[in-house]
Amino acid sequence: MVSLFFNILKTARPRQWVKNLTLFAALILTGYIYSSQLWWRDFWIVAEAVVIFTLVASAVYFWNDIIDIKADQAHPFKKKRPIASGKIYLPLAVVLFGLGSVVGLGWAWKLSGLFFGVVFGYWGLQILYSVWLKNIEVVDVFVIAMGFFLRVLAGSIVINAHLSIWFLLCVISTSLFLAVGKRRAEMAILTEQAALHRKVMSKYSASILDSYLTMFATAAFLSWSLFTFNFYEQGGLQFTPTSLVLTSRTLTINKWLMATIPVVIFGIMRYIRIIYDGSRAETPERVILSDVTLLSTVAVWGVLVMITLYGIG
Repeated sequence: MVSLFFNILKTARPRQWVKNLTLFAALILTGYIYSSQLWWRDFWIVAEAVVIFTLVASAVYFWNDIIDIKADQAHPFKKKRPIASGKIYLPLAVVLFGLGSVVGLGWAWKLSGLFFGVVFGYWGLQILYSVWLKNIEVVDVFVIAMGFFLRVLAGSIVINAHLSIWFLLCVISTSLFLAVGKRRAEMAILTEQAALHRKVMSKYSASILDSYLTMFATAAFLSWSLFTFNFYEQGGLQFTPTSLVLTSRTLTINKWLMATIPVVIFGIMRYIRIIYDGSRAETPERVILSDVTLLSTVAVWGVLVMITLYGIG
């Protein structure tokens, strides 16, 4: 029984749940922590949304493993997944997929009609991806990226928050960058066996994926840079200089969020380096959680953003 529970949990991909924390992006970038009553109310709403998204995404992982049994069995790592290895029988996997989907989508509807629309859109898109869209060149990358974007959008909808167009462009660009990186890492890991595992890989070449990586990496850091340039002009927190900042007129200009730009560039460069290593970059969450340097970079970026928005700003 314990072994079955462990295999069910493993199929639900706890490591990938970290992606659902992106639902908090809107709350952090548009909320006022010092307005404690309002902020904490929204915090618990977003936290509930994270649980719902996690439940639905976990159900989708069961569906994905059901559809991809043969492909997973040909993969050097995925062949150890519980459904592919036979540790979870197909009938049970189907039941768990259905149960998770019904409960998650029903809960989403109860929380918010618009939120349900986004979650249902994510669910439907992932179902189509597993059975069809994953085999269409470029479209497969867009679907992976949409998963990231819909999470951020869902977090914004549940608290009725407005997000800067530059931040949304940054989310889209970063999502595409991570999705292309996933494909490039698969090519590095599987080499000539890549097409056997995933049909669409036969339509890609290393050079075209490298071009996509360059394009979206550039777009990601530029859109984040433009977001930091325009944050205060587009309704961000109003800047009130502290006594430390008042020591220089240069430092009183509303540009402290720009301090995060070098950190973002370093993080992108580090992630690209890991992609070409090939051994551990097949999934973004695995990279972030396993690479100390990149994990530290994300932590530093997060601390800088919080200090800038709620310490200085």
